Amino acid sequence: MINNVEALSYSSVALLTLPSQVGSVKAPTEFLPRLAVSEAHLLREKTMIRIALRITVAVGLSALLLGCSPLKFLNFLTPGGTCNKAYDLKYGNDPRNRLDVYTPVNLATDVPVVVFFYGGSWSSGSRSDYGFVGEALAARGIVAVIADYRLYPQVHYQGFLEDSARAIGWTREHIRQYGGDPARLYVMGHSAGGYNAAMVALDPQWLAAVDMEPSMLSGWIGLAGPYDFLPVENPAVRPIFFFPNSPPDSQPINHVGAKSPPALLIAARDDTLVNPERNTGGMARRLREQGVPVRELYFSKPGHGTLIAAFSRPMRWLAPVLDEVVAFIHGQGLASEISHD
Repeated sequence: MINNVEALSYSSVALLTLPSQVGSVKAPTEFLPRLAVSEAHLLREKTMIRIALRITVAVGLSALLLGCSPLKFLNFLTPGGTCNKAYDLKYGNDPRNRLDVYTPVNLATDVPVVVFFYGGSWSSGSRSDYGFVGEALAARGIVAVIADYRLYPQVHYQGFLEDSARAIGWTREHIRQYGGDPARLYVMGHSAGGYNAAMVALDPQWLAAVDMEPSMLSGWIGLAGPYDFLPVENPAVRPIFFFPNSPPDSQPINHVGAKSPPALLIAARDDTLVNPERNTGGMARRLREQGVPVRELYFSKPGHGTLIAAFSRPMRWLAPVLDEVVAFIHGQGLASEISHD
């Protein structure tokens, strides 16, 4: 539930180990006499790729040292022309009730739709930082909606859940204008945003306010989300949930039922910010107890912040997070199972 920018900044130090993941750079000339020309060419290309990766890491770290958000750096590395964008669409009356829509370039009609909520401990964050998520989904033939929502101290937890439901209601009403199919609607969130996604998918009261119900969602996707975290330990988060009188009703895990939508739950295996065993594992177990299809995945390379960064093109080597999300949305990942890389 830590601020995502901070988490990603901390995790960016791990990028220094990137060459060890893909192999160290060596001059290929000492091997050339023993290689065919084609093999030598292939080795030279691999070497250049590794050098390029090191340069990317160096540039990224330099950006961090100069005060550039690592998320903005990932957006900078995201190519243009791979999707269409509609910015600053209003879904409510508050200045933070705005969203952006990312659509495929070669848009077919009635394609699936994902509404994404970012994290930031419910006290920071901006949809503009997550353009790489919208681009990644749109490039795979999915309409992506990325929404801002009100934050603490402007509101407590009920306020940002109201906004999350409003954003979903707006999407269901208007998304056909952007080629999306409201009957193939998914909600996804990372970290604190995973909480938002879980609550609107599991607790009927939030979608009821926009004349919807959870059964209208085709599924929900939680990325390192907190679903069972009472008593609240983070001092910055405690007032958001009225600590020490945090209501049990505020916990997603307490709203799981037999009619809950199918779920894809992904976490970093060694996440030290949101306990993956208690939150992702506990939620998956509760869903299975109710007979709800759930796919549960744990990846070893990304951390809490870099789990969402794995959507970006430069960071996809960390884990196939995007592939799993796309497969789930296209109906290939509904078998109830658990997997570790």
